[in-house]
Amino acid sequence: MAKEYDPRMHSAEHALSGVLIRRYGCPRCFSTHINANKSKVDFRFPHDLSAEEAASIAAEVNDVIKADLPIVAREMPREEAARIFNLTRLPESAGDTLRIVYIGDPGKPETVLDSCPCIGEHVAHTGECGEFIWVSHEWKPGEEGQDGVLRIRFKLGK
Repeated sequence: MAKEYDPRMHSAEHALSGVLIRRYGCPRCFSTHINANKSKVDFRFPHDLSAEEAASIAAEVNDVIKADLPIVAREMPREEAARIFNLTRLPESAGDTLRIVYIGDPGKPETVLDSCPCIGEHVAHTGECGEFIWVSHEWKPGEEGQDGVLRIRFKLGK
């Protein structure tokens, strides 16, 4: 992994994605820049967020972190994963067996906040992430009839 990579940030990105998907039903982020100091993620999203919505999302991500949920990786055949997950961003070179990362216990699906194919390093439990700090967000409208792009920048406290 790159020198600037921080598994805490990557795990927090999964928590943020899980919260946004659960709240708004949006697709998972399509672009990420995970850095040790500050990260940004882009989502296809239908509207801008109010300051209250942003604060509420950040609070929910912090609740996930405080819940100290396990972060678990399991292998899954590509064919099975293709029925469950969007694999368009995954290269064919990823192989016939994919690594699926779960926030929550995959043995208890009701506890899973997020799950997706992922090759990145993660912490063992969300509590290791530290405080999620919402730095900023911006929204750019999409073309007629299409969702815009919501970019969220965040960092983590120690």
